[in-house]
Amino acid sequence: MTHRLQFICFTLLFGLLTSATCSAANSVDSNNLIDKGAYLARIGDCVACHTSHDDQPMAGGVAFSTPFGRLYSTNITPDPETGIGKYTYQDFAKALREGITPDGEHLYPAMPYTSFAKITDEDMQALYAYFMKGVKPIHAEEKQNQLHFPFNIRAGIAVWNQFFLNKGIYQNDSTQSSQWNRGAYLVQGLGHCGSCHTPRGYGMEEKTLSAMGKTGRFYLSGNTIENWHAVNLKNHWNSNQFAEFLKTGQNSYGTAYGTMSEVVHHSTQYLSDNDLAAIGDYLVSLTPASTFSFSTTTKSDEKALYHTRGGLGYIQFCSTCHQEDGQGVTHYFPTLKNNTSLLSDNTTSLIHVLLTGSYAPKTHTYESGFAMPAFQQLSNKEIAEILTFIRTQWGNHAQVIREEEVATIRQQLNLSNTLPGKFNTPRFADMLDRPNSSQLIQGMSIMLHTAQLLPNHVGNDLNCTSCHLNAGTVELAGPYVGLTSVFPSYRPRAGKVIDFKDRLNGCMQRSMNGKPLDKNSVEINAMVAFIDAMKSPVAPKAAIPGRGVGKKMYAVIANETHGKTVYQEKCAICHGKDGAGLKAKDGHYYFPPVWGARSFNIGAGMSRTYTAAAFVKHDMPISNNMNFPLGQGGLSDQDAVDVAQYFTHQARPDFAKKTKDWPQGGKPQDSRY
Repeated sequence: MTHRLQFICFTLLFGLLTSATCSAANSVDSNNLIDKGAYLARIGDCVACHTSHDDQPMAGGVAFSTPFGRLYSTNITPDPETGIGKYTYQDFAKALREGITPDGEHLYPAMPYTSFAKITDEDMQALYAYFMKGVKPIHAEEKQNQLHFPFNIRAGIAVWNQFFLNKGIYQNDSTQSSQWNRGAYLVQGLGHCGSCHTPRGYGMEEKTLSAMGKTGRFYLSGNTIENWHAVNLKNHWNSNQFAEFLKTGQNSYGTAYGTMSEVVHHSTQYLSDNDLAAIGDYLVSLTPASTFSFSTTTKSDEKALYHTRGGLGYIQFCSTCHQEDGQGVTHYFPTLKNNTSLLSDNTTSLIHVLLTGSYAPKTHTYESGFAMPAFQQLSNKEIAEILTFIRTQWGNHAQVIREEEVATIRQQLNLSNTLPGKFNTPRFADMLDRPNSSQLIQGMSIMLHTAQLLPNHVGNDLNCTSCHLNAGTVELAGPYVGLTSVFPSYRPRAGKVIDFKDRLNGCMQRSMNGKPLDKNSVEINAMVAFIDAMKSPVAPKAAIPGRGVGKKMYAVIANETHGKTVYQEKCAICHGKDGAGLKAKDGHYYFPPVWGARSFNIGAGMSRTYTAAAFVKHDMPISNNMNFPLGQGGLSDQDAVDVAQYFTHQARPDFAKKTKDWPQGGKPQDSRY
């Protein structure tokens, strides 16, 4: 081979190697740019507004209700026909910064282009790379907006832009740190926090786009939109608390709900710790719009809790999750003391969430996403009483909520006043109208705190309400409604006719693994009086709606191995991996033990697979959905039977008198002995 040919071959080989190396480098750079764009799209929460179906991300079709009609989000996938696939970079940047499409059509400012105008060129390039190469093209036709005249004429938006669109990317404030500037850039720009948290003017424009200037006092000072109130963000929390809330959906002052749950779920939980810290630093630096002081008081007003309609309503419908002291359960259910949303002067969200319920966001930190049930069945008066109680207890100081306020929000949400079924939920608050109210409240207290108030008769850590949810006022959760009307009656397990006090003492010995009460004692008479007061007008011998725990599913064959899996996935978070329950620092149980020495014995009805399965089917897990009153239920028949078989057959106390049960026959097929 001649030197010339060798040189040519070497040159070609070098060129190929160099080309391959450059191509690989360009590929890495391109991937990095796409990854950066994906992260920036998370900050902008694009997926939340542009995804109506999980299998069609970014394909649009999400409906937005406005005072001017209904808007639908557009397809922003790179589909060339129905999406943005034909957009050049310049087209893309102009749409995001000015709200103008390549064909000159103006986007409605529901698209926060007034905030996106601040996006830097570098970040805009990354976003463009992501949407063109990192998003799957989806063919999805645009839905037609339903706007009233003249708001359906897009040309008018050009005039709107002349008044309210401030062009120009974010400029760093040289007097502030780089971290502060990063936080300001994210909050004012891609994060578009002001879209919800800044009040709107007469033209539905944000009154200001930053904290600077004469109108700066309005920035992030709170705003009501779609019957949710986005709270004032100015200096309520410290930087770490803001960061924790955005990352996990909760902190020591509350939990995200409503539309903010979606923001945390889709967007802010994915932000880096540095960006979260920057956002926190920026928000803390803003001048407070109003003074907000947090209380250090921890005690409850026992008189208000047990002797007012609002307090008794709170005990019945709220205390299972939020606890009688209002402290909630850390990482599970939010505290109501110093809860920023709860104490807001604007009560829109507070009433809204009580009426319709809400889900806490599912995050990488807290995967459960507990639900706040909907309490639409409660009257306007009841809701006003309960919320007023909460806003004035545990050191909380906020104005009372009037019945008319609840009625207004209910009407705006187009909700009926009540939606009762056949089961008529009795009310603790009605006990105050009875001449023996003190005795009834004592009976209720024993039901709620049985182990504490009857230590000589309870041999484990359960209370009556562990099985009879909300002290016997929940449908298909062992309710007391009409129960006393069926006694005395013959009971196969006893093999004879027993009275109601005998039935109560059976529970004391079995479910409570303890000793019977004297049938003439003050305590048992108080319990009977309370249960009798809860019975509602039910005729003797008549069928009692919602009685017991529901139909036994004997046809379902239990799979205990699968039941263990169900337990760990659905039950362990509250009852512990070892079934020992969840305890508070002061020793009381948030949620009871379901097996072991401190749980019910094998003589209890709940120790039988199919009885427990019916209970689980209708009543567990709680806070799993919007069902009134505990968000209870949701497992399939098979899952309920499987998990019941698993936990009922774990180690638990024996029942000494088991040989005397069912003397006349009739023993259930799933009896433990």
